[in-house]
Parts: sequence; structure tokens; C-alpha cells
Amino acid sequence: MILDKFKLNGKTALVTGCNRGIGKAIAIGLAEAGADIIGVSRSGKMNEAEETILALGKSFKSYVCDFSDRNDLYSFIKTVKEEHNQVDILINNAGTILRSPVAEHSDEYWDKVIEVNLNSQFILSREMGIAMLERGYGKIVFIASLLSFQGGITVPGYAASKGGIKTLIMALSNEWASKGININGIAPGYIATDNTEALRNNPERNKAIMERIPAGRWGNPEDIVGAAVFLSSDSASYLNGSIITVDGGWMGR
Repeated sequence: MILDKFKLNGKTALVTGCNRGIGKAIAIGLAEAGADIIGVSRSGKMNEAEETILALGKSFKSYVCDFSDRNDLYSFIKTVKEEHNQVDILINNAGTILRSPVAEHSDEYWDKVIEVNLNSQFILSREMGIAMLERGYGKIVFIASLLSFQGGITVPGYAASKGGIKTLIMALSNEWASKGININGIAPGYIATDNTEALRNNPERNKAIMERIPAGRWGNPEDIVGAAVFLSSDSASYLNGSIITVDGGWMGR
């Protein structure tokens, strides 16, 4: 039955940045589909996600990691490998955004955004991918962005990092698709999260954004969950190196 292919029973998913927003919604959605969850965030405040997932009868193990700190990242990876037999699904969701005009966009802004949004995701995918290669099975899902395709305004570091994620998805897929690992991405549209609060609070930008979205509304984190479950499941076993846009129709305008 086709619906059975969407089930994630017996799978373990590592979800980064699952304390709020899109990451939290995806973690809960994967648990609803049957997966046990390893959650990680910089703050470690994942109580709501944990309570919901445990109530579903699935396990939840939380970790703290600062993805801008390379040493902290490697320490986290070492701990996960020691404490968990395997990770079947990796959701690369953790990210940051720092806004300023290009002429004022400091080295510190650039370096931090690239480290969190691109470098750490490559390292985590490589290290989790090694065990997936040994088993001949794995799902890696990156949370890309509309700025994987567009340049944006006053977010050069973020745009560069998300453009990098787009090609990283393809690069990993080119090497690993034949090894039983599916690497794909989701490009959320304008979603009502902390990262977009500044845009929603700017009347001019908010108006311009709303006028372009055919669906006529900002998205919610829950709008991303269906695509995440699909890409994490065996129903997407022949999908490789692709990005699904969940954007209310933005890219069609």
C-alpha cells in the first residue's frame, strides 16, 4: 500500500534546530510518521517538542550544540555516534540570518552565517553519511531557501550560504545516490518564524511580499512537514539531488 511507504517506524531522525519554528514542526511530524527523534539546538530548549513527541510514544533525546563553533560541532557528532546505534534520517535545518546592506556587512556577519548555514551542514552530512554508506541506506534533507534561487536584499551571507546548499545537495547526490542515500532539499517560502519577524514587521516589505504570493498568505512551519516526511520516507526512494519549493506559489510568479 502506498501509504505504508510514508511510514517511518523503526527509523531514527536527527533534526537540527528543532527548538522552534520549522525544525520543531518537522521533528514532531517525523515522530507522527513513526520515527524516534534526536533533537539538537543551540539553546537546548526543546521542551515543547520533547513533550509532544514522547506523548506520541516515540523517543526523544536532546543535545546542545553551537553550530558556529567547529569544536562544539565535532564534539556533538562524537557524542551522537557513541550514544546511538544509527541515524537513518538527517534533517539539516539549523540556520541563522544576519541583515545589513552589503557595504556594511562585516566579516564577522559573513563568517558566522557561512559557518552555521553551510560549513556545519557539510560536516554533519559527511560524518553522518559515512555510517549511512556502510549500511547502504539513508535520507539527508537540507532546508534550503528561496534565496537558493534568488539574491535577496541586505542578506548577502545568507543568500550565499543557501545558494551553496543548493549545489551541495547536488554534489552529495552525485556521489551517494547510487549507494542507497537520498539527498534532497526543501526551499520554504516566506514562513512566519523568528527569522522573518523583521520582514513581517516592516509594512512596506510585508506588503510587497504578500502581493507576490499567489496563496495570499505567509506560510506556517507546519506547511513544511508534508514535504519533510515525504523526503524522509521510502516513497521518495527515486528522488535525488532535488529541491522542493514550498512557497505558496512564489517561484511561479
